[in-house]
Amino acid sequence: MRPVRFRSLLPVGFALLAAAPSPAPRTRVFTFDYAATVPALPAGADSLELWLPVPHPDASQDIRNLKITASAPYKLAAAPYGNQVLHLKVSASQAANLRVAMRFEATRREHLNPFLSPSKEAKVRNTRSIEPTDPDMARWLAPDRLVPLDAKIKTWAQEVVAKAGAKTDLEKARAIYEHVVSTVTYDKTGQGWGRGDIYYACDARRGNCTDFHAVFIGYCRALGIPARFSIGFPLPAERGAGEIKGYHCWAEFYTKQTGWVPVDASEAAKDPSRRAYFFGAHDENRVEFTRGRDVPLRPSQQGQPLNYFIYPYAEVDGKPFDGVTREFRYQDLGQ
Repeated sequence: MRPVRFRSLLPVGFALLAAAPSPAPRTRVFTFDYAATVPALPAGADSLELWLPVPHPDASQDIRNLKITASAPYKLAAAPYGNQVLHLKVSASQAANLRVAMRFEATRREHLNPFLSPSKEAKVRNTRSIEPTDPDMARWLAPDRLVPLDAKIKTWAQEVVAKAGAKTDLEKARAIYEHVVSTVTYDKTGQGWGRGDIYYACDARRGNCTDFHAVFIGYCRALGIPARFSIGFPLPAERGAGEIKGYHCWAEFYTKQTGWVPVDASEAAKDPSRRAYFFGAHDENRVEFTRGRDVPLRPSQQGQPLNYFIYPYAEVDGKPFDGVTREFRYQDLGQ
């Protein structure tokens, strides 16, 4: 199904400011607990391998006091795209009721692109080129297994930006963002959602954050605009403590005029009052664990690269093994 057409919303976009100071980003300090427990293995199993994502520090978050407890020896390893991985391998007898718990303290900062600010006109005022610093820039222009960059996707992306009258990469990304927020509904009923399958999302016009950002990232890449995927966990806006039920993901795109620009299309769809905010910002109520899709682990898994990596991944005798239970909790600290 072709994308639903929409009226251009570029006039309510953002302007690039050459000299205006950036607002101070909001921050949040909290502890986060991540636990995984392995169930009984199938009869006759020989060994189990288990991988867990480990959060990484970056410009938007500090990770401190990482403490890991496990009933078997483990190793930490660097993986592609700047990811970090916890890995262990045990015999079937050692795997019974194996539990790995991870606790860390995080300071998460609101991610605000310093070149974007609300304005009545979308106009580039600063043309200073920003050189890419991401060593994986070529990867952020390539297809994913569920986000191909075929002729049909390229045609749909071109139709979106042509309808909006978008010329620059920034205008094109804004047109794609407005298209996704306007035409996709946050809806986790039925089947097919949650895989980040761009064709599912373009046909069903609904899904969760992975589906929203599959379309945004795919359309950007199809037009030669680097875009990258990040996944972690959301925190309630209210400070306190509690359980986190599941993951959240978001995106960024790159232009020479702006550098990396944060985007959260699914949060914008859920809260239309923050639609303008989430083009150019990520709030502080989140923590990132991994980046990228079709994720290779270290040491390498025998199964396919992971569609995305946020929950524990296990293999028994080299074959993917489901059933590892997980628990996530947070507690805000005084600031």
